Amino acid sequence: MKINIYSIMKPANDEFDKLAKEFIKMSLKYAKVEIHYIFNKKIAKAQTLSEDEAKKSYSEVYEPHLKNSSLNIALDVLGKKIDSFKFSEIFNNNSEINFFIGGAFGFEKNFLNKCDTIISLSELTMAHKVAHLVLIEQVFRGLCIKNNHPYHK
Repeated sequence: MKINIYSIMKPANDEFDKLAKEFIKMSLKYAKVEIHYIFNKKIAKAQTLSEDEAKKSYSEVYEPHLKNSSLNIALDVLGKKIDSFKFSEIFNNNSEINFFIGGAFGFEKNFLNKCDTIISLSELTMAHKVAHLVLIEQVFRGLCIKNNHPYHK
């Protein structure tokens, strides 16, 4: 199984990054997890734009990475709230999964409609690097649940 996590942030060599790498390393016995950082001028400028324009920017940079052969999951505050056990079911019967972490304003409806599933990590707004780390930890937790590893207890 291959899991791709798409994130609109600059890669950083900080404590968040160290923890993320640790969870990815622990996940390797169950799946190949890859992080794809997408940060360009359009994303840098999005913070200064209106909400609609920012959403459009996020969607435009992610859209080329949507794959028909993969399960595409958007992380957006408007998504379904699920627990870790329900989250682990995502890993059943899917050989490749793409996660797209929404920006501060979320995604355009058009992008969300192109995704197979929309989930929310929380009703709280999180810094992108926090949401990124929470997702990576939940991926590891979900893989552990799926494989009957005791980490999730």
